Amino acid sequence: MSILALHRPRITLISLNIEAIALGVYLVRDAFGGAMRYYTSIYHMDALWYLPDGVAFLCLAQFFVHCVLRNRSTLALIVLVQIMLSLVLGYFMMGTMNAAISSFKMMLPVFVGFCFCDSSLGSYRKLLSVIAVTFYLSVIGVFLTKFFLMPWVGYKYEAFGAVREAGRLWWAYGGDDQRLMGFAADNTMAAFFILVSFAITSIRMSTTWCLLFGSIAIYATRLTTSKTTMIVLVVYLILLVCVRMLPERSRFPAIRSIAQWSFVAIFVPFFMIVLASGTAAVPHTTLFSIVDRINNSWQLPFVYMSQLMPIGLVTGCGAGCFNYPQKLFSPLAQYWVPVDNFYIGTYLMFGLPFVAFMVMVFRATFGATDVYKLTLLFVVNLFTITVLNYGPASGLLIIALSFSEVFSRRATSARAGEAVPVVVRPPMPSLEGFRPDMPAASGSR
Repeated sequence: MSILALHRPRITLISLNIEAIALGVYLVRDAFGGAMRYYTSIYHMDALWYLPDGVAFLCLAQFFVHCVLRNRSTLALIVLVQIMLSLVLGYFMMGTMNAAISSFKMMLPVFVGFCFCDSSLGSYRKLLSVIAVTFYLSVIGVFLTKFFLMPWVGYKYEAFGAVREAGRLWWAYGGDDQRLMGFAADNTMAAFFILVSFAITSIRMSTTWCLLFGSIAIYATRLTTSKTTMIVLVVYLILLVCVRMLPERSRFPAIRSIAQWSFVAIFVPFFMIVLASGTAAVPHTTLFSIVDRINNSWQLPFVYMSQLMPIGLVTGCGAGCFNYPQKLFSPLAQYWVPVDNFYIGTYLMFGLPFVAFMVMVFRATFGATDVYKLTLLFVVNLFTITVLNYGPASGLLIIALSFSEVFSRRATSARAGEAVPVVVRPPMPSLEGFRPDMPAASGSR
């Protein structure tokens, strides 16, 4: 009996580290996607590109064991079944096996993020180091592409029978600035990795560090011409300084309130449609992209859905529809529209069940105690107003991580009406005077 007790923590430790490994390898692959895809291809090691997906498949099994069986979360079981049914529905909608396989691969990062449900991202110290290095290198990569032409620019590669191309070096409408893409081979994703890695890293850094490197990060995102990312980064930095000016006991409630209020961003596209639908989009102007989203990106998919599958307006048209699997592998590619909003794009795939899920995610924030997840909630809610964020995989993974509290033991017990035991934890190092109550995690990371 004593021997089993001694070995049990080690077994739990290994199990709970799978999601950290998966997040780490996804982040390295995607943040340096241009270089990784180019060099793995020319050295005939293309299989390495899919290594993170293999680790993510293990996280699918862990999600079932931990969230469904161990936490006895009915919601986790419903979400798992819903995703699987949506994959089947998407296969019949898009009509090819390649599209179905691509859709399944697309959804795997979700389970990686969900596996963080009962742990704090702050307890994965090695993973935080990887994220910090990603921030520094992502910024450096953007600066380098301003002066040097990287070998992977314009490089074409094949995936599941479809030819894809690393991002081209091109110029923004109405300006002389190049859309720099760093090591990620995509300007929007280069900016996204700067934003997310800075937000995570800044939590344990001094205010001086945040102001210095935050200013550098803002300039780097400006070079990528990703207006959404730059705005979110500026707002985040302002709120970060404001929160740290509050009395210590008020800081965590403020973070939680900011995260909760960020859900209002979900309704911004609908407000814009009501306000500006039908406005002519003038090419080569600053507002061209947002007006195009209002008139086309956020509305046309529902017009096509009503023609192709009217019931899909309620049930969704399945995983992968109106997403890159449909664009690359389906006979319905002519109906593909760049949705450019995570919540609209996900509703198109999953329908009303996704709305119910988001209600539960919002409710879970009232009991959330992890400053990292609350911070990421704020960041992704604002960022995804104009970005679908299903590709690369790390984008979807970060969103799932920020939602993961909904499957935690705490949230499951609260929904079941059970008393949640109070666990006395050892004091944690101060986050510059900011001491959130962090959820208990099994084993050290």
